[in-house]
Amino acid sequence: MPIATPAASVALEGIELRVLRMPLVSPFTTSFGTESEREVIVVRALTADGDGWGEIVTQAAPLYSSEYTQGAWDVTLRWLAPALLDSHVIAPEQIAGILEPFRGHRMAKAGLELAVLDASLRAQGRALAEYLGAVRDRVPSGVSVGIQHDPAALVDAVAEYLDAGYLRIKIKIKPGRDIADTAAVRDAFGTIPLQVDANSAYTLADVDTLVELDRFDLLLIEQPLQEDDLVDHAVLAERLRTPLCLDESIVSLKAAQDARGLGAASVINIKAGRVGGYLEAVAIHDLCRGADIPVWCGGMLETGIGRAANAALAALPGFTLPGDVSASDRFYPRDIVTDPIVLEDGHVRVPMGPGIGIEIDPLALEDFTVARETLRR
Repeated sequence: MPIATPAASVALEGIELRVLRMPLVSPFTTSFGTESEREVIVVRALTADGDGWGEIVTQAAPLYSSEYTQGAWDVTLRWLAPALLDSHVIAPEQIAGILEPFRGHRMAKAGLELAVLDASLRAQGRALAEYLGAVRDRVPSGVSVGIQHDPAALVDAVAEYLDAGYLRIKIKIKPGRDIADTAAVRDAFGTIPLQVDANSAYTLADVDTLVELDRFDLLLIEQPLQEDDLVDHAVLAERLRTPLCLDESIVSLKAAQDARGLGAASVINIKAGRVGGYLEAVAIHDLCRGADIPVWCGGMLETGIGRAANAALAALPGFTLPGDVSASDRFYPRDIVTDPIVLEDGHVRVPMGPGIGIEIDPLALEDFTVARETLRR
């Protein structure tokens, strides 16, 4: 389902970058560390017909991936933004090609693409959801629960999210915090839709532990092995009854094709930032839909900018599992948009206004900004 109608070209006059530091509602712990505030880069595309907004979803340290805030800041100011400004009049569909000579840095490229795409669609009065090919106006919402102090605390946290109405629970695991935690949640809440996420914390030496997770009737086990271990994931998939899902390994359409060919995954988590942008995300969705591989939309603790865009992506027909498009207040006591994403009967609404369909709260944006640079033609 390729993009049916291309977006309009825009005359790009400047690019503004801001580093924000936003407090989280509570610390979020995974196998690679704990965050108590979110450091993120917001992109503003300045065009002759109005501005557009994007988000570079790197973290402060290169733990989830090799990308990190200061690296993304540097490469965007030094190379990526100047390349786009040199092109001046560009269509969003051209951005990947313009930036292709610069290796990697997919999260930075995705943030730039989204900002230009938002500006283009706002000028046309088109919604991102319509442009991408959405078929729903709301999407089921799951929640990601970080590693807690102990299994009892995890059960308490899960209970709060179920009471709030979330339709699927994902718990983070790591060696030593896997079987007991999963058992505690399953025992406490019965047959709720439940999955686990290892964020690459295991190796094939841990196969017995991973196989033991089969007894919990999970929706899937997400990214148990390292991101470049497609072959080992294929070996592990042969040992598991539980569907194996890849996250960090899927950095492009080519990676998704390779994973499919090797039998390394029966489910794929699509994150637009991780794969270089929403257009690449749609291409991966189309591949998986044609191959009957379920996909779902992952999250990177996005602000309202990325959260709104993710809701539009998750409304495509191939997204058949609840994703991590949770309400803004799951992570932030205060967001940077005027109408934060909210949970309604276990779902979030897909913004249908022009562009990504949200407006920025300028006071919140200023309050959270710790660095700012603007490049102009």
